[in-house]
Amino acid sequence: MNAPLTDSELLGLLRLQRIPKIGAINAKKLLEHCGDVSTLFNEKQSTLQKIDGIGSVMLEQFFDPIFLEEAEAELNYIQQNNISYVHYKSPAYPRYLKHCVDSPLLLFQKGNIDIQNRKLISIVGTRKITSYGQRFCNEFIEEIAPLNPVIVSGFAYGVDITAQRAAMDNGLQTIGCLAHGLNQIYPKAHDKYVPKLLENGGFYTEFWSTSKPDRENFLKRNRIIAGLSEATIVVESADKGGSLVTADLAHSYNREVFAVPGRVTDNYSLGCNNLIKNQKAQMLTSAAELIYLLRWQLEKQEEKVIQKQLFVSMDETEKSIYNYLQLNGKQLLDIVALECNLPIFKASSTLLNMEMKGLIRPLPGKLFEVV
Repeated sequence: MNAPLTDSELLGLLRLQRIPKIGAINAKKLLEHCGDVSTLFNEKQSTLQKIDGIGSVMLEQFFDPIFLEEAEAELNYIQQNNISYVHYKSPAYPRYLKHCVDSPLLLFQKGNIDIQNRKLISIVGTRKITSYGQRFCNEFIEEIAPLNPVIVSGFAYGVDITAQRAAMDNGLQTIGCLAHGLNQIYPKAHDKYVPKLLENGGFYTEFWSTSKPDRENFLKRNRIIAGLSEATIVVESADKGGSLVTADLAHSYNREVFAVPGRVTDNYSLGCNNLIKNQKAQMLTSAAELIYLLRWQLEKQEEKVIQKQLFVSMDETEKSIYNYLQLNGKQLLDIVALECNLPIFKASSTLLNMEMKGLIRPLPGKLFEVV
């Protein structure tokens, strides 16, 4: 199924997606055994239940015609509304998500999504974001913007929409993963952000037009947020919550997980602090740390181009840092900020810009030096 799907193939995948007790993992197992979806529905149940891990209980509703009828209705909706989608074997399917065993058979999309050869990070957290979480989101995304990553989140209240608004404000592509079909937006209050998001980014969902934003759908949606990116960042969370589920999923996918620490007395830092304490996440306090830990360095070709420039313009802040590092050699980020009389976030984002210009380079241990 590497070629575009025929209507018959799409109908078959929709039908398979709809059948209870199957799920994405077993659906792929069935398809792998039968070769294609049309062959699958022509097989006898007695043959299918001999497949390892597939039993009679799982298949008891497999041939019920109601699921074919529902799939036909959804196919009609897709065609009438020109809904875009990618299937799990398509070259256009998100590359990180493709490696997840439970990735959706079909992923519906809307907007201008371009994630080929892009850096993707997922940012999640409580819906009851505090001023501390808001400040971190805004400063972090401003700092990391020069690397032009794609910001993935759930378009929900709190940390999600704060991170996605910051991404839009900094000209970054952002993707909202929905817990319902593309025919609606939840929460309704976020309708006002949709036009700008669709200009540079968009939405992903595995859910049909008939799906409602029910609690179980949000939990199911979290695996897509975790699976799309190479790293997940939890900004704020109480000791329980959906963002911790997302962090656990990312951890199970062998992705990097980061958590923003907070005071032990702050309720919405408990989840993050516990992730760090239990070694399920690395502590994150700045964009520079993420860049270093993910080894997000400039490509060699970009470095060569930058190094060929005879003159590089610097603003006053960059000149101050450059002169300080020239005189004092390699220095810690905190020391650079202190000696140049800058807030940490400002020093961090300026150093990142200077690295992009080929003026300085980061070293292990949050050290920086002039090139």
